[in-house]
Formats: sequence, C-alpha cells, structure tokens
Amino acid sequence: MSTALMTAAKKQTYTLHIKESRPFETSDPFQHISRHYMAYRKVCDAQSGPMVGEGLHCSGGLDLDWDLDKEELQEPGPSMDRMQMQHVDCQRSGCSDPGPDPDPELMEPIQPSVSVSPHGRFERLQEDPNYISHFTRAPGHKGQRRIHCFLLRYFLAGVGLFVLGLLIGWFTCTPAVKPPAPPADSSDLLEDLLKGITADKISALHRSFSSLSDDSEEAVARYLSRQWVGLGLTDVHLSNHTVLLSLPGSTPNTITDRSSHQCFLPNGIPCDQRGPNDLPKQQFSYAAYSAVGSLQGEVVDVQYAGVDDLRRAKDSLNLTNQIALVKLGRAPLLYKLSLLSELGFGGVLLYIDPCDAPPGSHTWHQAFRVTLNPGGNPAISEVSREAGRSLTSLLVQPISTFLAKKLLSSPSTGQGDSCVPLARPPNTERKKITLTVGNQLSSKKIYNVVGYLKGKRNPDRYVLVGSRHDSDQGGGASAIMNQLIAALTEQTKQAWVPDRTTVFCSWGGSALGNIGSYEWGKDNSVVLQSSAVAYVSLNSPVRGTETLRPTASPTLLQLTSDIQRRQLLSCIRGGNCPGPNVSSLQVPGDVNFFANQLAVPTVEFAFQQTKAEETTSFLSEAQFSAESPETLDPLFKFHETIAKMTAEAIFRLVNDPVLPFYPLDIALDVQNKLKDKSVVTQSMLSTASSLRDHAAFLQSETMRPANDPKERDPSHVRMLNDVLRDLEKSFILPQTPPGVYRNLLYSLPGRTPQFSVLRFSQEAVLHCNVTSRALKHNSAAKEVLCHSTMNQSLSLILRAIRSAERLVCFGMGLFENYPNDKK
Repeated sequence: MSTALMTAAKKQTYTLHIKESRPFETSDPFQHISRHYMAYRKVCDAQSGPMVGEGLHCSGGLDLDWDLDKEELQEPGPSMDRMQMQHVDCQRSGCSDPGPDPDPELMEPIQPSVSVSPHGRFERLQEDPNYISHFTRAPGHKGQRRIHCFLLRYFLAGVGLFVLGLLIGWFTCTPAVKPPAPPADSSDLLEDLLKGITADKISALHRSFSSLSDDSEEAVARYLSRQWVGLGLTDVHLSNHTVLLSLPGSTPNTITDRSSHQCFLPNGIPCDQRGPNDLPKQQFSYAAYSAVGSLQGEVVDVQYAGVDDLRRAKDSLNLTNQIALVKLGRAPLLYKLSLLSELGFGGVLLYIDPCDAPPGSHTWHQAFRVTLNPGGNPAISEVSREAGRSLTSLLVQPISTFLAKKLLSSPSTGQGDSCVPLARPPNTERKKITLTVGNQLSSKKIYNVVGYLKGKRNPDRYVLVGSRHDSDQGGGASAIMNQLIAALTEQTKQAWVPDRTTVFCSWGGSALGNIGSYEWGKDNSVVLQSSAVAYVSLNSPVRGTETLRPTASPTLLQLTSDIQRRQLLSCIRGGNCPGPNVSSLQVPGDVNFFANQLAVPTVEFAFQQTKAEETTSFLSEAQFSAESPETLDPLFKFHETIAKMTAEAIFRLVNDPVLPFYPLDIALDVQNKLKDKSVVTQSMLSTASSLRDHAAFLQSETMRPANDPKERDPSHVRMLNDVLRDLEKSFILPQTPPGVYRNLLYSLPGRTPQFSVLRFSQEAVLHCNVTSRALKHNSAAKEVLCHSTMNQSLSLILRAIRSAERLVCFGMGLFENYPNDKK
C-alpha cells in the first residue's frame, strides 16, 4: 500500500469504545473499519434477536463515542472511494457479511446502561444512503424485508407530514368560515340591536299572539314558552303555582239606595236594566280579596282619605260601620284602607274623580277592578276559603264616576281647567245605602315562563326582564318581550356574547296581586339577593299615548335619562322631544317584589294618558278592561319606542364592564329628601353630606378608570359592581305602613320630595290625635306612642345613610393598594 494511501487512512481514524476496551490496532484502515463495524453488528443482533430484525433498535445497550471529523470524512481519496464502492456492491448483491467477523472471545461483555451519540451524529449517519444499518446473520431475503421496512418508515413519516400540513391548512383557513368577529365598539353593537327592532315586527308578533283560539293562562304560557325556544333561547322553563284567587261571584255586586229602593250595578246601570253584555264587565267591577256580605250604612264623603279629611269626618258623626266614599290618588290604596279600618268604617266605595281622569277616558260610566293583595299567594296569609276570611275586614267595591256623583248628589261637572271636583254639597242629606259584595275564593294554577340568555364573563349575575301575560291585559307587553328576545338572540348569532345573563320572565297572576312574580321571587330569593343586578319592567308599556313616564330607582336615574334623551320621540310627536322627566316614584306592578323586597335597582319605560302628578300617580291601581294595542297604537310606533328604550337599558346592563349605576345620584336624592330642617337632625344632615362626598369620589376616581381593562383586573371590577348593586339594600326598612315601599329610595308624589316613611309618620301623629279623642283615658300614652313613631323613623333613616356610606368607603378601598400602572 502506497505512502499516500497510508497517510490518508491514518487521518480517517475511527474509535469505538465498548466499556474499558481500546479500539483494535491494525495497519489496514479498511480492515479496522470492517472489524469494528461487525462488532457493532453482532451486539445489535444479540440484543434485538430475530423478532426485532426488521429495523435497527439498539438504544439501550451500547455506549458509542463517534469521534468523526466531518471534514475529513468528506475528504476525497481512493480509500473513501474504495469504501463506498464496497458498500454499494454489498447493497446490490444483497450480502450481509462484508468481511470476517472479529473473534467474540476478544470482546468484553456489554453492559445495558449506555446512551446514544451526544450530538445526534449517529442519527445523521443513518440518513446517509450509502450507510448500511441493517446487517444481520439472517438470510438475504430478511435483509430485503428490513430495507422495505426502512422505506415504509420514511413513507409513513411523509404521510404524517402531509396530514399535518392538511390540518395546519384547515385551521389556518377556519376563520374564513367562522362568524365574523364582534365589532370593537359597543356602540356599533347597540346600533345593530336597535335597527333590528321595528314596529312591523312587533305588530306581527302581536297578531300571532292574539290569534290564539284558547286564551286561558295555561295556553298562553305554553305558547310563549314555544315562541321563546323558537326565537333562540336554549333554556326555557314553564312553572306553575296553585294559589288562592278572588273572583267575581255568580251574581254581580250591587249598591241599593234605601230611600228610593233603587238597585245599581257598580257601573251605575240600574240592576233591572242589565243586559247580556254587562256580565263580562263584572270581571272589572270588583275588589279582589275584599270581605264579602251585605252592609247598611250612610255614605260619608272623605275625598282622598287624607288625615284632614278624616278629622273632619270624625268630628261630624260616628264613623262606625259607615260606608266611606273615597277617591283614588295621592296615596296607596292599602294605606287608605288601613286608616279607614282603624276609624271603624265597615265599607268603602272607590271611584276616580273626573278632574283626575285623563281626557277622553271612559271612567264616567265604567267601573274598574282593584286588588287588596299586597303580593304573593294570599293562602299563605291565612286567607281561608272555608272560613270566608279576606285580607281586610272592609267591604270594598269600585264604582263608576257617574254612580259616585249620584250618591254625593253633586252638581254636574266637566273636565279640563273648568273641572270642579266631586264633593257632597253642604247641608245635603247623606245617602243611606246597602252594599252587597259576593266575591268568591278559588284555588287555581297560575303559570310563569322564564328563559335565559347566558352571559360569558359573569354568567352568575342576572339582569331580569319582566312582563305579564294576563289574558285580560292584551298582548302588547308580550309582543315587545318577544321582539327583545329575537333582537338579542340575533346579535348572539353574529358573535356577540353578553357579559351577564339575561333572565326573561313572563308572569302570571299579576292582576290580582303580582302573584307569579312574588312566588318565583320567594322561591329564588337566596340566589337573587346575591346575583340579581337589575330588574327591567314591561308591566304595562303602552297604556296611553300622551306622556312618556319613565321610572327608575335613584341608582339608574342617569342611565334612564340618557336613554330617553337619545331616543327619537320626535318621530312620534312630529315636534320637539320632551326633556327627561325620570322619577323614582313607587308604581304598582310586578316590579314591586324586586324593588321593595330585594332592593334590586329597577327601571321601567311606559306611555300613559296622564301626567305623573300627586293626585294621579296612583290611578294606575285601577284596572280597566284593556284596550287592544291596535286601538291605542295602530302603527305600533309607541310600542317600538318602548322596545328600543328597553333594549338599550338591557344592553348596557348586561354589557358594560362597570355597571351603569351612579352612587352620587343616590347621595343627592338622600340630601334632597332631607330639606325639611324642622324634622331632621344636624347629625343626619352631616352624615348625608359625607355620603355625598364619598360617593362623588367613588364615581369619579374609581368607576371611570375601572372601565379600562388595562388598569383594573376582572376580579376587582366584579367586586366594585357588587358594591354598586348593593347600595340600595342599605335603604331597606324592616317594616312600613301598608302599601308603602320598604325601600326608602322610592318616594310618594308630592310638592316637595320627602322620605315616604317620614311623611306617614307625620300623618300618624295627626291620625293619633284624631283616633285618641275617643279614648280620653289613654290619650297621653297614645300620643307618646305616636311621637315615638317619628323618632323611630328618623333613627332608621340615619342608620340607612351610615350603612350606605360604609359600603361606598369599602368600594373605594378595593383599588386603594392596587397598582395603577399594571398593564
């Protein structure tokens, strides 16, 4: 062998370490390579055995140190050419033994605790097409199988890469077929939502609702349940409650003039002139849960049953078992009845003064219905059908204005500015009548329909939206509710996901005391106390077309004013829109339970015929036979306006990161109701001023930056929202006069704003003076008791203000130590 060849061979030195053994030394480099390679082959064959001969699996028994100089291996030369030729020839001939095997006796035992090459060089050698890694002692056909297996592995790897490429391509192209991403600006979402609400759609929904052949409450509730599922709600529940209802008797209630022996129906028509069309009117000519029986007595004109009116009546005659003639308005009906019962009256006739009635109304010759049920199932209040007991000891009957005028012997009156209120003329003999009330108690089922539109970030925070489906109240509210569900679910199909959960509720038994909402609310009171965010009411959205009267708790006054200001009422009026006239007056309806019992912030938009004045604010307690929505609003434009306002309120309540509640409005409302310096104390005024200062700081320094997700994390914002939601709970009183909200933030109408509990405490002092005259021996003790009522009311108000201030301070402390520069 030439010197050049020997030199090249020396440069290409291979070293194989097997434990402590040194490599074989030889003058022939090719023999050196062959021996050591065959040693490696024998070890592999010994470890793998014949069952694993399909491929090379020598991962656990060798410690190989490949000290190969890559550049030297690639250096051309005859020795390398010769080696490559031997490998190629061997591969072509299918041989499995390129040279003599080294002596096995010279090999040391192989220990099974080694690893592969540290830098992956062994793997790279396997990829060399000229490197034969499947030598074996088996016959030649087994070598062919190993070659095929080796190629199969490459083929499977290629298929895997191809499938992986398909998957990558699929997921890369998936966004093209997914729903479009929601717009970044929530105002765009709101505009799209409002565009989907139209008068034509509401009209079509109402026609579908009113075309039902069966108008029973169960049929209506089941229809609504199916409708809501079809409109896109995936979680809809239909529940029922067996409750005690007060219904008209088989014979109508009557009022008989004892002097003329003439009998009248409640609407003023003589009993002997009753026609077949008067029977349905009986459904709206009674007081639900009134006492039943007959009573003879004089008719006593007490006007609105105020304290001054009662004092005059008490001074003039004995009121025991007499029949009071009372106007609706100025105060809750249940409060008036409680005063009349204390004075000894046995019966009450209710009517609406023509000067209070809206222009063009039908109150002159039409009686109405009222309910004496403060809320819920009266059976729970121990009303027994067998014993014939009721919610009051009074016989109560609503009558028409025409019949009231006849009983008072009042001169004729008109309407408008020249209207003269009804009153008994001086020196006129009082009428003596017989009042007969024959109501019946009956156990029946009422139905509630409740559906959920789930939120994503805060699914356990609920915005309640409530309407009624009483068959005698028309379908306008249900049509608006269905339109809201359709519009909101349509937005979810366009990839909008609300933050909070919307709970849609259609109540049964509303007309007889908000029975459905009370029963559902009590069953879920534990959850609602901690999870209900707000209640949006659709109790009676369009009961006239003269005045838009939004009502809201002080927490939502600002939001309600903003919504009213943005809506285009000029399209209805054809002129300038009225300014915001939002009030926090307590109103009847299913909102009662949530505002009064749970102190949940509430909002309601409604059109009515009259202005929200002191004398007319409680006229809505009278329930007349409902006019159809087509009659009130033929084009459904007023329904559309209410639907859009309500939709915007819902959208803001379920979508805003920080709830659109304004604690400063609560503080200002409290201060505004404490203007009467003769009643309140200096400590109460200073506490109210402190509440205002802290609320202003919370609203300006905490709530605004909390809307930026870069500055406030979701957990802190959630706690802040809970503080804002719970502010109204600080103003719940343990007990109030009948018919008066326990929530102090709701007021009664009057010339000056005042806490309702203070107003009735003042009236209680005067009322005590009236009733104590009959009890001379106990007058001093009763006067002390009456004045203590005022002091107790002041103490409760002060405690509520301090509780609210502590909660506001807690809200400010949430972000006190939180890093403002957190990104």
